[in-house]
Amino acid sequence: MEKEDLRSLDHEQLHKLITDLGEKKYRADQIFQWLHVKGANSLDEMTNVPAALKDRIRQTHEIHMLQTEKVLKSEIDDTRKYLFSLHDGNVIESVFMRYEHGNSVCISSQVGCNMGCRFCASTIDGKARDLSAGEMLAQIYMIMRETGEKISNVVVMGSGEPLENYVNLLQFIRMLTDEHGLHISQRNLTVSTCGLVDKIRSLADEKFQLTLAISLHAATDEKRRDLMPIANRFGLDELIPACAYYFDQTGRRITFEYALIKGENDSDRDASDLSALIRGLNCHVNLIPVNPVTERNYQQPYKTAVLAFKNKLEKNHINVTIRREMGRDISGACGQLRRSFSAHFQ
Repeated sequence: MEKEDLRSLDHEQLHKLITDLGEKKYRADQIFQWLHVKGANSLDEMTNVPAALKDRIRQTHEIHMLQTEKVLKSEIDDTRKYLFSLHDGNVIESVFMRYEHGNSVCISSQVGCNMGCRFCASTIDGKARDLSAGEMLAQIYMIMRETGEKISNVVVMGSGEPLENYVNLLQFIRMLTDEHGLHISQRNLTVSTCGLVDKIRSLADEKFQLTLAISLHAATDEKRRDLMPIANRFGLDELIPACAYYFDQTGRRITFEYALIKGENDSDRDASDLSALIRGLNCHVNLIPVNPVTERNYQQPYKTAVLAFKNKLEKNHINVTIRREMGRDISGACGQLRRSFSAHFQ
């Protein structure tokens, strides 16, 4: 039977574990700091924790370590892409990005993905399993250890659909923002979803102050169903009201991610439809020239088409930016590195 991941226990749960073992609460504080501030990967690193206590913890718990399998460093913008192996042999990706406002990490929430979005490499082989809260946190800690730099922003936008891993995601959010750990502001956290309406509403009720990013990618149900199978389950008539509900509950502006694909969703008509769809919402559109994926035939529009699309939205009073491309020379799209690594060992 697999032992529980010690790193997935929040502050209160760790207190209970340690006090149930007959120890003082401050021992739990020490262990929590080792795990979530100092980034310890083993109990042996915890020099001020008694050996006898470590042995008792080992009977029921272990630290599910990540191993760095590969690091790709961009020669364009110093972005780094990490391939980590998990304790069960699965592999995941994370990305470290430097910006003027601070360092960001994009993490995975699942091993693979079940959502089936046509332009994404993450979903080609489906989902192997969900990640625990500890495994999500460990991606950040490993990158901090490797770079020796602080992380100020976290994006849950790597492989996987975070809201399909809802319980572990909530645990991750609470631990990431815990004052006893990294204490990253909720406002510096972005969670992306392809549009699980029921979970968007549940997340809204938590009243976190994080940014919710909706993978929209088309402004009509017909086009969206061609690109994103989730649209067969939740139509835009459900998704857009859920986004309005999220803003009403949290006061946080919605971000709509829109991957521009040549000849698919980049016309003047598409821009007009998008403007009409989201007009009146407190939102921002992030245009993303699609990352070409070997297994798909989708191509980026010409820069002139991207700018024309942006200008059309702005004329319709939509707040819009074009995402800066990061790590294009190192398999920057979600799932590309993991897929190439997995194929090598098949």
